[in-house]
Amino acid sequence: QVQLVESGGGLVQAGGSLGLSCAVSGSIYRLGAMAWYRQAPGKERELVAHITSTGITNYGDFVKGRFTISLDNVSKIVYLQMNGLKPEDTAVYYCHANLTPLDSEISNFYWGQGTQVTVSS
Repeated sequence: QVQLVESGGGLVQAGGSLGLSCAVSGSIYRLGAMAWYRQAPGKERELVAHITSTGITNYGDFVKGRFTISLDNVSKIVYLQMNGLKPEDTAVYYCHANLTPLDSEISNFYWGQGTQVTVSS
């Protein structure tokens, strides 16, 4: 069974840095795009960063050069390096992937369980 396993959240002071990682667990046929989303209490889930299998990236407007997404296609791990964190970055961060499981010819979307990022002022 395919799963996305996230790690790296935690508590950091404003201006600090955190790195998140998300590994694809299970056998897959093809890995497509991966992304990070976040959801703060009382707010909609929003896109943080997106990366295609060829390395093309896209970021939410609020990122403003502070975050970097990267993808290791061989290890099937996506990373999010976050610098210059602000209290408003506090949220649960979710990994998202478009992939095709080995036992299926159909690609589908998967979500990780979420990891809490808290930025104190």
